[in-house]
Amino acid sequence: MRGGVARQKSGVAPGGDKKGESSPAYSQIVGAFPVSRFHLHLVSDSTGDTVHAVAKACLVQFEDAIPVEHSWTMVRSEAQIDRVLAGIEANRGLVLYTLVDDELRRGLTEGCRKSQIPAISVLDPIIGAIAAYLGSQARGLPGQQHLLDAEYFQRIDAMTYALAHDDGQSARGLDDADIILVGVSRTSKTPTCLYLANRGVKTANVPFVPGVALPEELLAATRPMIVGLTNDPERLVQLRRSRLSMLGSDDGNSDYADLERVREEVVAARRFFTDRQWPVIDITRRSIEETAATIMQMLARRRGEDA
Repeated sequence: MRGGVARQKSGVAPGGDKKGESSPAYSQIVGAFPVSRFHLHLVSDSTGDTVHAVAKACLVQFEDAIPVEHSWTMVRSEAQIDRVLAGIEANRGLVLYTLVDDELRRGLTEGCRKSQIPAISVLDPIIGAIAAYLGSQARGLPGQQHLLDAEYFQRIDAMTYALAHDDGQSARGLDDADIILVGVSRTSKTPTCLYLANRGVKTANVPFVPGVALPEELLAATRPMIVGLTNDPERLVQLRRSRLSMLGSDDGNSDYADLERVREEVVAARRFFTDRQWPVIDITRRSIEETAATIMQMLARRRGEDA
C-alpha cells in the first residue's frame, strides 16, 4: 500500500490473539482521521484475502495514509467475535469486514457501534446488487471462493507448469502453454508468469540472449501466444547492477550491466520480436499486475478471433 504498511497479525486461531501497538492520537476518532497513521482492522470469516485486497486497492488513493493492519481471519464463532472486539477496542481504528453469517455480523457491528468505531462490510454493496439483478438471495456461506473446485486445480496445474518452464529451464511441452514470455534479463518474466499462473493461465518464459539461439520448440510453437517483453535500457542497467551487487559480483566492468551493451541487447530483442510478429510490451512504467492485465486482454482478443 502506498505510504507503507505496518502489519499486526491479530488472528483468532487457538492460543488467543495478539494486540497491536496503540495510537493515542487516533483514539479520538470521530468519523474522519485526524492523522495519517491509523489502525485498520481487517475481519474475515475466511482467509482474509478479499478484504485485504479491497483495503489495498482503496488505500493507494491516499498517499499519506500509513495503516497499522490487524488481520482477524477465520472468524466463525461468537467467542472469536468477542476477541476481535477486544482487540479493536485496544487499538481503535477503522474496521473492514467480510462476514456472511448474520449473527456474527450483528455481533461485530453492534460492538463497534457501542464503541463508536466505524465498521464497513466491503461485500454488501456488490452482493446486494447481484442479488437484486438475479432476483435471488446469497447463500451466506463463508469461504466459498476457496473451495477445491476445477478452477483451483487449474491454478495449481498452471503454477506447476510455470515453475517447470521458468527462464527456459525446459523446452519440452512449450506448445502446451497458453502464453510464452520472451525477453532480455530483468524484464519481469518470472513474476509475470507466476502472476498469470495464479489466474490459471499456463505460462512459460524464455530468456532472449544475443548470440544464443532460442529453442526450436519455441519457434515452432503454434498454440501459445508469444509475447516479447522489453524495458528501458537505463532502467535495465539499474536493475542489473542491483542484482549483481546483491550477488556480490559487481566488478563495474560487466557487459551485463554496461549501458551501451544493454541498449544493443534491447534493440536486437525488439527487432527479433518484430520480425516474428510477436506483440511487444514495454514494462518500464508498468507494474506486474498491469503487464499481466494487458497480456490477458491480448489473449482474450486472440481467442475471440480464433473462435
